Amino acid sequence: MNITFRQLKVFEAVVRHLSFTQAAQELHLSQPAVSMQIKQFEEAAGLPLFEQVGKKIFLTHAGKEMHHYCRNIAFELNEAQEVLEQLKGGHRGHLDISVATTANYFATRLLAAFARKFPDITFSLDVTNRATLLSQLEQNEKDIVIMGRPPPEMNLETHVFMENPLVVIAPPNHPLANNKSLDLADLANELFVVREPASGTRIAMQRFFAERGIEFKTGMEMTSNEAIKQSVEAGLGLGIVSVHTLELELETRRLIILDVNQFPILRHWYLVHRHTKRLLPVAEAFREFVMENADKFITNLEL
Repeated sequence: MNITFRQLKVFEAVVRHLSFTQAAQELHLSQPAVSMQIKQFEEAAGLPLFEQVGKKIFLTHAGKEMHHYCRNIAFELNEAQEVLEQLKGGHRGHLDISVATTANYFATRLLAAFARKFPDITFSLDVTNRATLLSQLEQNEKDIVIMGRPPPEMNLETHVFMENPLVVIAPPNHPLANNKSLDLADLANELFVVREPASGTRIAMQRFFAERGIEFKTGMEMTSNEAIKQSVEAGLGLGIVSVHTLELELETRRLIILDVNQFPILRHWYLVHRHTKRLLPVAEAFREFVMENADKFITNLEL
């Protein structure tokens, strides 16, 4: 099959956007130029790679298969470039990482410090939910992922690098605010604002209460920690969040941590990638940096 790297690049951009127009904008090409590259690519492949339904385009089965190989080709070329740069004696290249929304509270500090140490390294950061992180790991789309407890059934390489305590939060005027050593039973009649069912915090929370035979009431579901904190501050219920998300709210006394027996729920943060993935030098440098320095970029709060 006679195809060019330019056609592979155009194809990958169209797949990402599912739009010839947006791909053309990203690549600084005209839309007819993109269409021509795809047409030549399909002629070389001998099968249609896209199909149009109304105004939308979709990958055909052949297109999905080709996309799989395109990703592998792009990774191999990137790896070759990174290795060659490393052989030149410098840390250069591009790091593509994803982090759980909760981890973003310290991940940006980590990346800023890493960038100062290795100024020739660029990076892309995707802040997203657990479901998307697992999909990205399954598709081998990212160099490294920062997340909570990874599922054991996936073939992943994991490295614990920091504790992640989950605490119960309330507004300062809550009736339980001044109580010391609350029992879990004291929370039985309280309403909780919670994350979506697939989130790591929600899973840990449900497991914690189930193991102790305690039922908790959920009133509202939120898709972000910010929404949970704002809802708790407004008096819509209690919340359970990572202590790493609370620095500003505790400083300004907009929220407090309730003193509850058996809390915090102790979880951990992990650096994760596919078990079969060979980390590029830039990704390996980042992994080593995080393992050695992560604790310096969080604020230690009294629990």
